Amino acid sequence: MNPTASIVTATSRTILVIDDDAAFNAVLCRALGRRGHVAFGAGNAAEALEIAKREQPQRIVLDLNLAGRSGNESGLALLAPLRQHCPHSRIVLLTGYASIATAVDAIKLGADHYLAKPVDVDTLLASFAAAEADAQAASSMTERIASQAPPSEPLSVDRLEWEHIQRVLHEHEGNISATARALKMHRRTLQRKLGKHPVRD
Repeated sequence: MNPTASIVTATSRTILVIDDDAAFNAVLCRALGRRGHVAFGAGNAAEALEIAKREQPQRIVLDLNLAGRSGNESGLALLAPLRQHCPHSRIVLLTGYASIATAVDAIKLGADHYLAKPVDVDTLLASFAAAEADAQAASSMTERIASQAPPSEPLSVDRLEWEHIQRVLHEHEGNISATARALKMHRRTLQRKLGKHPVRD
């Protein structure tokens, strides 16, 4: 189908609507166009993939129960190739009430969100906005983690031993003899390691 758009603005998005219900597809594309988006409609998998490769839409509306030309196409089967051609697109799946369990599986396969039909254009756009916000938040978190300074140098063996001795000493309430027995260490060796640190004998 030809793209539908009215006034293109800085917030406009290229949107691909994949639904075999021609009337619903046309109505949704017109509604998206009136809101300033460039909307393309596709009624089957082959047409959808052709438009996806050519236009690289930022948003994709995908009907789960896509009959298609062969009569047995599925929106689920389209998720992988759509992700391959448009890895950064946000995909919202449309489903009937009886297909919500399958829609949850679709999220695992690459859809960003799903909505139950019937759906209005404002709800659809809000769903896309939420998906984009989530993706931005995840990207920011990844960048923050990547930009963090590397950890300081690991503790030396001597320092690790010292902290272990202090922990065991604390467990034995500062008793050197009991601590030495717990560490299987001679009492004088333990005292030498402790040095001048005050402990209770």
